[in-house]
Amino acid sequence: MTQRRDFIKKSLIGSAGMAIGGMGFSAKSYGSIIGANERINVAIVGIRARGVSHINAWCEMKTSHNVRLKTLCDTDEQFFEARSKTVFEKTGIKPLTEWDMRKVLDDKEIDAVSFATPNHWHALGTIWACQAGKHVYVEKPASHNIWEGRKMIEASRKYNKRIQVGFQNRSIPNVMEAIKFLHDGGIGNIHMARGLCIKPRDSFGIAKDSTPPSTLHYDRWLGPAPHRAYNEKRGHYNWHWFWDTGNGDTGNQGPHQFDIARWGLNKNEHPVSVFSSGGIYGIDRTQCEQETPNTQITIAKYNDGKILEFETRGRYSNAESGLGIKIGNIFYGSDGYLEIDGDTWKAYRKQEKVPFAGSKVIGSTEVASLTGSNNTEHFVNFLDAIKSGKDETLHCDINEGHYSSAVPFLANISYRLGRELKFMGDYEKFANDPEADTMLSRRYRSPYVIPSEV
Repeated sequence: MTQRRDFIKKSLIGSAGMAIGGMGFSAKSYGSIIGANERINVAIVGIRARGVSHINAWCEMKTSHNVRLKTLCDTDEQFFEARSKTVFEKTGIKPLTEWDMRKVLDDKEIDAVSFATPNHWHALGTIWACQAGKHVYVEKPASHNIWEGRKMIEASRKYNKRIQVGFQNRSIPNVMEAIKFLHDGGIGNIHMARGLCIKPRDSFGIAKDSTPPSTLHYDRWLGPAPHRAYNEKRGHYNWHWFWDTGNGDTGNQGPHQFDIARWGLNKNEHPVSVFSSGGIYGIDRTQCEQETPNTQITIAKYNDGKILEFETRGRYSNAESGLGIKIGNIFYGSDGYLEIDGDTWKAYRKQEKVPFAGSKVIGSTEVASLTGSNNTEHFVNFLDAIKSGKDETLHCDINEGHYSSAVPFLANISYRLGRELKFMGDYEKFANDPEADTMLSRRYRSPYVIPSEV
């Protein structure tokens, strides 16, 4: 076992760059060769909702990339039996189950940890994993606030661990093609990117505080968040709509489209100003305790004047654009505009109504054939980066994930304060605005504290 881990840690990380170049292999092809001989042991933390997709993806790679899904971890033990059964049926191996993440991280056999926890656990779990010598795949948004994202970058670099953020569009061939088209000047000089999250959601109701179910380790579930009494309406999935644990739909579905927008604009920097406004509309506020807005408009401006515009509509609405986009992006350039809806894109020249360029493969079924039935390509890319030992192998390294997650975080701060904000990206501070600065981080509940020095 020591030989195997030494091989991964020393041989791959220490000298893979020269070996790959000398043999003429790409990082991906080299990763496939190593994957055929050296097993990667994976643990998943958070197995309820998005965690199911992680389970399916890692199980699918059992043979093709010699992945062993060794451990399932969740603070709610009610999911262990069903999820373990899924893993056994797909791989023939029964995984270990554990509610205590720290015990998973203490396992020397685990090479990588796949996080699908609530947002408020992303950063601390990732940092702990890096400190324990594990590589990390973490869902979007990368963190719960901007300060945490910076600490994650520092942990990745200090402990030489790869962190892939789950912006899966970065590994979808059609989306990659569309972005290249934009960067190559396909619609001229881009001056604005628009993102859309039209996702109607009904009220989830209210409930009285109560005793946590016996299967739930509630203190651990709260983790870094302030202590409060258990309430079933603030738990599973509904945590998205409360500031202590989530970031609303602008910070839930939104980060995917913020990421595509920033990527298409080719902005590897923070915006210099952000304004966001909205509210909770169309539901009876006396029958729902939601804190985050279901309707929100954001305008972020970069130093050169380019605009990133985003809209969240959580009630009934029409779609937009020729593709009928509800979840997607539109880019506006000097010579035309381009639409991206999932895996499909079309470009229009000036005022013409017929697209002059676009994706050749259209439809989720065909995309599945390209990326795997569980869209495993982003996970495969993560494995390639582990084996190459190079952050640049990642399609969405933590640095990229941080910049894309920061924009919706800035939007939410502007929304909560009710005013436009000026941001100094080089310092990750607001300009002469100590009130806004306090919202770049949070107060952490002991012992779930992210230290200044990771």
